[in-house]
Amino acid sequence: MTPVDSASTVLFLALLLVTFGYGVTCWFWPFKPCRTCRGGGKLRSPFGRAIRLCRRCTGTGLRLRPGRRVINAARRIHRAHHHRH
Repeated sequence: MTPVDSASTVLFLALLLVTFGYGVTCWFWPFKPCRTCRGGGKLRSPFGRAIRLCRRCTGTGLRLRPGRRVINAARRIHRAHHHRH
């Protein structure tokens, strides 16, 4: 086994581990804090003291992770093709 082969194997295993870890994270914790409002759900206007709801998360302070969107889409496709009666 050459050093290039062992480096590729290590890189592949590291990538596999990171992907698996992200999948587990998306499964157990499907939501993350909204980046726009930093999880508060509200934003202040630039001039004045007015407060409005965040448009990106609709005031919940949470956003669905992209990986969870993929999981949900895969489940929808699976259900649509395997539960026909």
